[in-house]
Amino acid sequence: MNHSEAAEVFTEDVDRTTWHDKTLWFVREKRDKAVFQIPEWEALREAGSRIKHNALSNLDEYLLEFEQNAIKNGVKIHWAADGHEHNEIVLQILKETGATQMVKSKSMLTEECHLNDFLMEKGVDVVDTDLGERVVQLAGEPPSHIVMPCIHKKKEEIGELFHEHLGTEKGASDPKYLAEAARQHLREKFLTRRAALTGVNFAIAETGGFVVCTNEGNADMGAHLADVHIASMGIEKIIPKAHHLGVFLRLLARSATGQPITTYSSHFHRPRQGQTMHIIIVDNGRTTQLGRPDFRNSLKCIRCGACMNTCPVYRRSGGHSYHNAVAGPIGSILAPNLDMRKNADLPFASTLCGSCSNVCPVKIDIHDQLYKWRQVLVAEGYVDSTKKQGMKLMASVLSSPKLFRFSGKAGRTMMRLLPYSVSNPLNPWFKQREMPEPPKESFREWYVNRETKK
Repeated sequence: MNHSEAAEVFTEDVDRTTWHDKTLWFVREKRDKAVFQIPEWEALREAGSRIKHNALSNLDEYLLEFEQNAIKNGVKIHWAADGHEHNEIVLQILKETGATQMVKSKSMLTEECHLNDFLMEKGVDVVDTDLGERVVQLAGEPPSHIVMPCIHKKKEEIGELFHEHLGTEKGASDPKYLAEAARQHLREKFLTRRAALTGVNFAIAETGGFVVCTNEGNADMGAHLADVHIASMGIEKIIPKAHHLGVFLRLLARSATGQPITTYSSHFHRPRQGQTMHIIIVDNGRTTQLGRPDFRNSLKCIRCGACMNTCPVYRRSGGHSYHNAVAGPIGSILAPNLDMRKNADLPFASTLCGSCSNVCPVKIDIHDQLYKWRQVLVAEGYVDSTKKQGMKLMASVLSSPKLFRFSGKAGRTMMRLLPYSVSNPLNPWFKQREMPEPPKESFREWYVNRETKK
């Protein structure tokens, strides 16, 4: 099911679509209030973008520096070329430890690698400990948002899930009651699991340490209580110096949720006594994206979700319509790099309004990359022939003033004399909206007539 088909399913529930839209816009407004309180916000964005540009331009050197310093700290480093190799490494670590159960904090990389499904097929019980992630895990669904994984769920639906899986009272939907039930449920998991996996928000080449940002403290609970701590990081998470964190920690939370800083910014440098720590550094298509001049900037992404919260298409089509681990505008420029054929529809799931680029904390030119991906996909033959021919026809019309004026006049006449020719189910635009009443004249005709009368 492509994006437009999946979006059509989502928008059938008008109430859900409306509050999903309003809730995400509320988060966008919180972001605006937070950033407007900092006079140097644009300077921070520019600094973050330049630091990331430097890191990507010298990625090989910084990764090797990070590896050397992490090994000095007593950390075991693994390299994975793709998602399958990453998953095999995690499984091997668990086998060596004798662990058959694992707690996991939020990691979009593991979603990208489909780690949960892989481990469960191998007999490993994996429990997501981020509250939103646990909700969608119990529902058998992927996250729909990289910061708010269950934003598409109503509290009543979460209450039913918890009643079924956690034994809460039937019909209970009070958020405090449900959060306390989840807390008690997860505490037992933290205390009994010998292995914990976290993601990595930032990896510092200078120190060999890394930072995990959460609002719930679940990464800390898992990592500090487990005998084995596994951290999965994409190669793009590297930053050169520890003092650069001051830039990114100020950018991240404000862009994501409108907070000054995440509740927990946890720094990990070395395993505690008696613990082993592993870092798996994963490529999975990132070097390919790095080698694409038009798209390398997408690797600057710090996974704040701001582009999703502002995108009018994402807000009204839902994250699952993007059929990819990372949804929204940023996912639409990352996904085609992994599989052009499968994800050829995603760059077209945008109005190219540019709002995503305006709010991006590291100044990724998202809307421009969406446009460029469309060109690549058409040139490579991954676009439906009907769409391709339609765009060629449109280009011919728009490039000829005479043909454009004739087409406009013919269209207005058809809509006035034969309204059913456009107001019918065969016209995709008519499915969810009323066609406008055709104007008596075009803007150009109105302007010419106005000038003539002067």
